[in-house]
Amino acid sequence: MALAKKKVAVQLPRRAHSEVVAQRYALELEALAPVADIVEVAGSSAVEFAAGAKDADAIITSWGIHIDRTVIDQLDRCVVIGVGSVGVDMVDIEAATEAGIVVTNVPDVFIEEVADHAVMLLLAAGRRSRIMQRMVSEGDWFKGRSLLNDVPRLMGQTLGLFAFGNVARCTARRAAAFGLRVIAHDPYVSELTISEAGVEPVSFPELLERSDYLSIHAPLNAETHHAFDAAAFAQMQPSAVIINTARGPIIKEQDLISALAEGRIAAAGLDVLEREPIAPDNPLLGMDQVVLTPHVASATTRMRPETRRRVGREVALVLQGRWPLSCVNPTVLPRAPLERWQPYPMNRGPNR
Repeated sequence: MALAKKKVAVQLPRRAHSEVVAQRYALELEALAPVADIVEVAGSSAVEFAAGAKDADAIITSWGIHIDRTVIDQLDRCVVIGVGSVGVDMVDIEAATEAGIVVTNVPDVFIEEVADHAVMLLLAAGRRSRIMQRMVSEGDWFKGRSLLNDVPRLMGQTLGLFAFGNVARCTARRAAAFGLRVIAHDPYVSELTISEAGVEPVSFPELLERSDYLSIHAPLNAETHHAFDAAAFAQMQPSAVIINTARGPIIKEQDLISALAEGRIAAAGLDVLEREPIAPDNPLLGMDQVVLTPHVASATTRMRPETRRRVGREVALVLQGRWPLSCVNPTVLPRAPLERWQPYPMNRGPNR
């Protein structure tokens, strides 16, 4: 007799279309179909979602309701939470680990795309593309050159990387092509590993002091939350440009606004913000030295399909009793009845 399929809960999409679940989640089901069915759970709060997912064997998430302790404590059968992004700040990792739930992510699906976007923001903010566009639109054709006469050429400048994970390493390779010196701070990566990539390992204060361009690539957690505040900006060069394609709350936004307004740093390129979407009255919108994009650094034609397939594969592996390819909380694995099978080292998620 065939074994009953397991249940994978996902939050009901904000813009659900009329197709059946099997069509909507066809990419995830490429791996999941033999072992599980996907069930959409409606709920506008953590309590409502927890009630709908109570008997789920797995959860897939990447947006919407935070899978916090309130939700996790109500899960009777869940063994894995699959996150469709690199960052996992939408899941309470500590609570999941205590409950023996494996948390997986997709740490290497769209790293090249995010690195491309980080470099785009670096160039756009550094060359003041926003004000240049406005000058062209307003007929001030001859004013741009005098402004850029104060901007150093890119070659020979120093790019600082806050964290040295997958995206930062891709960004470092791109930076080398522009003739940038690259330094990095990451207490979770050995100095030897950083040096082998042609990057100089430095302390956090040195990163702030030396960077002409500073690009953030860290996960959001208690350690990195508001790492860039007024005290950090005070240590940076007045000509510095800060780039963020990681998570918005790593920067204390009001302190950034003040630093830009007062000329304590020169410019910013931001794909992520402390509160998203951005409020219409946010001062960043009116700053010519700021380039903004709407949290789209990973977006390309291949990103969503590959991410969805990878999440489905990770969750399917765990439901079949095997280790996932990537685990954010690997300390839970020895306690889980899962087979270790990988032919290569596991990717252990962001700074864990």
